[in-house]
Amino acid sequence: MPALDDGFLQTCLFFTANRLGRAITKMAEEEFAPTGLSPMYGYLIRLVAGAPGISQKELAEKLSITPSTLTRFVDKLEAKRLVERKGQGKTVLVYPTKKAEELLESIRQASRNLHDRYEALLGADAAKRLTEDLNASSALLERH
Repeated sequence: MPALDDGFLQTCLFFTANRLGRAITKMAEEEFAPTGLSPMYGYLIRLVAGAPGISQKELAEKLSITPSTLTRFVDKLEAKRLVERKGQGKTVLVYPTKKAEELLESIRQASRNLHDRYEALLGADAAKRLTEDLNASSALLERH
């Protein structure tokens, strides 16, 4: 039987980025489990709590998701009574509820735990460099 030609996987950004995405998503979901929220919902609440009245448009940009995806996220958080929307002309603003404010410290702790966990595995310098490189690479790829 001929040897499997799988070497291309190790040099493929698509495959490697997805592999990294699955690994970090698994860790994030484990760390955010005590909050009862997915990591994306937790980060959305952190943004809203940090800037009450932030527009849905700005939230979508900050989270690098489409406006329709953000609308679905906000719909779910509104159903859980964690955020509320208020229209201001054509702009929709998002505010945290008291319930969200009460969850905020556990969300922040989950975020710190995630950071500490991957930093312990990768090393502080490597984790910082990887994050910087991924941010820079994402910015370049998104422009084209």
